[in-house]
Amino acid sequence: MKINRSASAVWSGGLKDGGGSISTQSGALKEHPFGFGSRFENGKGTNPEELIGAGHAGCFTMALSLILEKAGFKAERMETKAVVTLAQEGEGFSITTVALTLRAKIPQIDAAKFQELAGTAKANCPVSKLFKAEITLDAQLT
Repeated sequence: MKINRSASAVWSGGLKDGGGSISTQSGALKEHPFGFGSRFENGKGTNPEELIGAGHAGCFTMALSLILEKAGFKAERMETKAVVTLAQEGEGFSITTVALTLRAKIPQIDAAKFQELAGTAKANCPVSKLFKAEITLDAQLT
């Protein structure tokens, strides 16, 4: 099985005075604005790092759902936050870390099994495999 998904970006102008928009194939984002202010300051619009974070949080949580199901568990609720760190390295920038924070309510699972399965999901979700950055996980049952 092979699945292709697409997104696009349009940009006009220089880095600081320019701006652009991001669109996704699904239409979830349609010409959503982004620019220097939304990426390096607290301006309105989105930025690549928060979109990567959303994708990673979603991928990890879905992967864990599958892993839990295969182990005989079903989550009542899982909430994952991904903090993506963009840091200057020399003349450029790199995504250096992704910190995943998971809060989950999963009936009948013990803490050790939960940590094992969450770690498996962190290591094996397709988005985690994409990164060279360090990925950390703080997983807690609620």
